[in-house]
Formats: sequence, structure tokens, C-alpha cells
Amino acid sequence: MSLCATASLQLSEPLAGTAATARTWLLLEQPGPWGANALTSSHLDPAVGRALEEAAAGTGVRIALIRRPGRHADCHTPATQRVIVAHTAPGRSWIRTAAVPDPAVLTALDFPALGAGEHGGLGDAYQGDPLVFVCTNGKRDRCCALLGRPLAAELAAAGGVEAWEITHIGGHRFSPTLFVLPYGYAYGRVGAHEVKEVLEAARDGRVVTADCRGRSAWERPAQAAELAVRELTGEDGADALDVPRTEGAAPHWSVTVAHADGRAWRVAVEQGAAEPPRPESCGRAPGVPARMDVVSVTPLS
Repeated sequence: MSLCATASLQLSEPLAGTAATARTWLLLEQPGPWGANALTSSHLDPAVGRALEEAAAGTGVRIALIRRPGRHADCHTPATQRVIVAHTAPGRSWIRTAAVPDPAVLTALDFPALGAGEHGGLGDAYQGDPLVFVCTNGKRDRCCALLGRPLAAELAAAGGVEAWEITHIGGHRFSPTLFVLPYGYAYGRVGAHEVKEVLEAARDGRVVTADCRGRSAWERPAQAAELAVRELTGEDGADALDVPRTEGAAPHWSVTVAHADGRAWRVAVEQGAAEPPRPESCGRAPGVPARMDVVSVTPLS
């Protein structure tokens, strides 16, 4: 059986506008094995996992499990588990970290506030290097294990990189796929060298657009529109661009992209079909996934 990532690459499926949508990420350290739905099929108490899923639904917060790269024996839960919470909106991004003895305490968080960018003093402010999270959950898709785990291990072995494995960020067929905090840009089909360039840029407050899937703070049409403006203008400042308005509905959108210096663009985005059919995930029947096609970029006076 061929890999879904191989088919996507051979068909040159575009990456722009394919990032998972999450204004805020809540990432919980959970060593040991993960199942396909990791929040309810790992060493995390399934009742806690279900409660977290319910609490986060519709709030703009996306929850995932993380662990350090390496071998994952069927180990017991540690005495404390690290929690990373990050908001990804331009100009308002932040990262908070905490160590919790029982993940059940997270169910009491104000998820609507977190989704809106209000951390309420949760944990401590993170001041370290950018964080990279590589999707490695082979129980969800084997491409993530076959392509993601070697990348995560290589990044960790190289040192100087704050690397984690993560359960699910969507887009298995773009493996190895990852995202970087604090800005929340996702990438696909990358190697260790490209990831290090992405992290170096993030340290300087910049964005690398090559192999970029989009910024998770926005829905897919806005992700594609913002990347198109970056390609047009050469702007690489992470917080230089914002998306104040998206109008329309599938398959046609009009997206306004605004620059911090006052410039703005109207970007026409259309939803197309990625032909010919290909598996969106390993083991699934071939389908035609939606793609975000930028039709025009018009400067606004």
C-alpha cells in the first residue's frame, strides 16, 4: 500500500491553506503510547480526555498531547505533567507553561477566555526558544510515524531545539508535518535543515513561507490569503500582517489582509478540488480534498 504522503507529493498538492485552525493551543505532556484518538486512548484518564474535549469545543482552543522524542515504552504517568498553552493571534501571541500533578485540573480552565487570548495568569510566561511540534501519531496515520518520528528524533539529537512529538495537527498526507510556536505557523514535507531555518527565523520574529501551510489563528481561506500577500510583497515579519475580515462562504471568499504600516489587500480565494483523487489518509479510499486557490490579490487604497 502506498503512503498518502507519497501520493500527495507526487501530485504536487499545494500546502497553503491547510493548517489546523486554532487560535489557542493547549498541549499536555503525556508519555507512553497514543491511540488514534489520543485524548481518550492513552495513559491519560479517558474521562479527563473527554471532559477536556467537551470544554474546548467551539472555543477556539485545540487540545493535543505531546511527548519528548525518543522511544516510547509503555511507561507510567509521571508525577507532574507539563502543560503548554499558546495563543497565536498576530501581535497578541503568548506562551504560558505549567506543571500539573493531575490533568483533571485543566477541565476547570476558562476555555472561552483562552480562545479569546486571555490567559488569566495561567502558569508562567515562557521566554525560551521557539517550540516545534512534529506530528508522530502512527495510530492515526502511518505517515506520521514513518516520516514524522525520524524528523523529531533528528531535531532532538541535533540539540539547541525545543522539539516535541504531538498527537494530531491534521494533514497526514503532508507528512512530516509540524507547527512552530509562538506564531503558530504550520509546515509540511520538511527536513531537519528546513526546520532549523524556520526556527532561526522565528527567533528573529520572522516567517519562512517555503513549505508553509498557514497560521493556525485563521481559517483556511485566510491562511492562503496571508501567505499570498507575503509571497507578493516579500514581507517576512511574523506580526506584520493580520486578517481583519473574511467575507463570503465556500467556494468563494474575499479576504482582507492588513499590514501594520497601513497598507491592505483584498484577496480573492476560491475552493477547488485537488484532482485526481488521492487518499487523504493511509488506508482510506481515494478522495478529492479541498484546496484553497488564490485568484487575485488587489491593493486597497
